[in-house]
Amino acid sequence: MVRRARQAGFTLLELITVIAIVAVLAGVALPQYRAAIVQSKEAVLREDLFRFRDTIDQYMADKGVYPPTLESLVEQGYLRLMPKDPMTGAVDWVPVPAEVDPENPGEEPGIYDVKSASTGVSLSGAPYSEW
Repeated sequence: MVRRARQAGFTLLELITVIAIVAVLAGVALPQYRAAIVQSKEAVLREDLFRFRDTIDQYMADKGVYPPTLESLVEQGYLRLMPKDPMTGAVDWVPVPAEVDPENPGEEPGIYDVKSASTGVSLSGAPYSEW
């Protein structure tokens, strides 16, 4: 009696089933992945803004005036380099000038705060430019 050995492999139905399962899992995981990427960028933005504001306060405490530009923080050694805005991917921070000193109205007020240049909205619904 001659028996033919059954060929090893998968049937078309088995392959379609596996591909369908993988597609469903990828469809569920992809939105979660994208949300995790946005959350990590938001965490970096929060940390960068905190560090900027802390550095501006240190400059003010040391020199008695606010820094004239954000670049002066790097030039004076308060920052090693200007960080990129994680939302825009560029060094395009928006400086917020301090109020003019009524005793010295002709003097430049300096940079009091810094904001993101992004026009996007966070996962919580607040614009990044208002953080």
